[in-house]
Amino acid sequence: MRVCTAIARLVEYGIEQQLCLPSDAMYVRHRLMALLKQDSWFEPNAGLVAPAFGGVQGLLDELLACALERNLLPNDGITQKDLFDTALMDCLLPPPSVAQRAFADDFAQSPVQATDAYYHQSRASNYVRVARIAKNLTWVYDSPFGVLDVTVNLSKPEKDPKAIIAEGASKSEAYPLCLLCRENEGYAGRVNHPARQNLRLMPLNLCDEPWFLQYSPYEYYTEHCIVLKATHEPMSISKQTFARLLSFVEQFPHYFVGSNADLPIVGGSILSHDHFQGGRYEFAMANAQPLHSQVSSQQPDVTMHLLHWPMSVVRLVGEHAASVLSVADDVLRRWRAYSDASVEVLAFSGEEHTPHNTITPIARQRNGLFELDLVLRNNRTSAEHPLGIFHPHEELHHIKKENIGLIEVMGLAVLPDRLAASMAIMQRCLEGQAQFNDYPELSAHAAWFAAVAKEYDGHSDAQTFVRAQVGRVFEQVLVHAGVFKQTDAGITAFKQFLSDF
Repeated sequence: MRVCTAIARLVEYGIEQQLCLPSDAMYVRHRLMALLKQDSWFEPNAGLVAPAFGGVQGLLDELLACALERNLLPNDGITQKDLFDTALMDCLLPPPSVAQRAFADDFAQSPVQATDAYYHQSRASNYVRVARIAKNLTWVYDSPFGVLDVTVNLSKPEKDPKAIIAEGASKSEAYPLCLLCRENEGYAGRVNHPARQNLRLMPLNLCDEPWFLQYSPYEYYTEHCIVLKATHEPMSISKQTFARLLSFVEQFPHYFVGSNADLPIVGGSILSHDHFQGGRYEFAMANAQPLHSQVSSQQPDVTMHLLHWPMSVVRLVGEHAASVLSVADDVLRRWRAYSDASVEVLAFSGEEHTPHNTITPIARQRNGLFELDLVLRNNRTSAEHPLGIFHPHEELHHIKKENIGLIEVMGLAVLPDRLAASMAIMQRCLEGQAQFNDYPELSAHAAWFAAVAKEYDGHSDAQTFVRAQVGRVFEQVLVHAGVFKQTDAGITAFKQFLSDF
């Protein structure tokens, strides 16, 4: 009786959330019964109540408990549970062809209608892990550059920069080749690859190439989407990249979209598959003000801005995408070969002529104009900074060691889960409820905590104070990642680069 009631509630949930239709109820019920090895049906009591949106995880946990009792799971670990509850949610969803047709019909009415419905489906189906994401710690930090977003990510493990480099260079024969390949759609998963049965990809045409749209299962901001190439090809920044980004925002003007850079250290966590990230969110960088502006000598209808932002951003603004694209291509070509030893920027090094310069681009439409932010990146290392000269320096690694990718570039810190417990203890220490020296696991924070503790007045809210100090560290992370610093010398050097345009 227990499992039948849970199945009935899940079917009702699917209908209420428009994942399936009332006419699908019997079919969906039987698919769920098959997964749970339930051969007979006991009609639940009247007054059945489906869980509200966002509450489906509690019902899935109940069904997972039933599956464990029936030996349908080899263990009660989170990996096995994720594999099984994804299969359960897939039973509620239409096949990709039906989902894609609905998206196309909605898009014909308006792009907003299409993404609204698709985003709702992705969350209601538990593809976007709403309950898990809600556990993340989030706050804002008012910096001199604007209000930065900070989140301590409790839903995914931290990745080491060296592991990211190795992953980008690997030639894995696994199937699917990576987490972004189209072959993930409907894939049942395994212990070292997540289940994706509840994933429905939406086809896109970007510059006459097949791409796909999906949402991030662990979103960091509102409507965090991923735009992935249909073929498994490595990340690459080129004129074609800019053209694709501009094409996307032309089709979805309510979204921004950007690409991680294509080199280790300054790139994102996945370099092996070309993809973008976008969404319906306004980051602090989008509101950064110009420190210097000039009209492009090549395209007089395009204005170039040097932004007041810790990282080095050239913003191109123009009415016509083709003009913006032309200037962006020129900036990329010149930056690839640009060196300025006075600010430690060298385009190449070594006998192999290893390239170091690339760009993190972000596109949007605003007030009827195209905007393309070109964030200048350099991935050189040195004996003093072996993980990167323009990367968080070692004294900041106790807070942030990962690569500074697209999301951080725009002003949202994605910090590792290890900080949650550390911050809670440090808060108690400030309040006099604990002694820092009693926690050897916090030794990496010792010098930093000693300094910030001196600033604490003993009266302010300790949690707010600790969070503000972490936000200040993130501000410094961005400062370290900027190739032209926001100093007189740095801005002069930045203007010198722009003088060629």
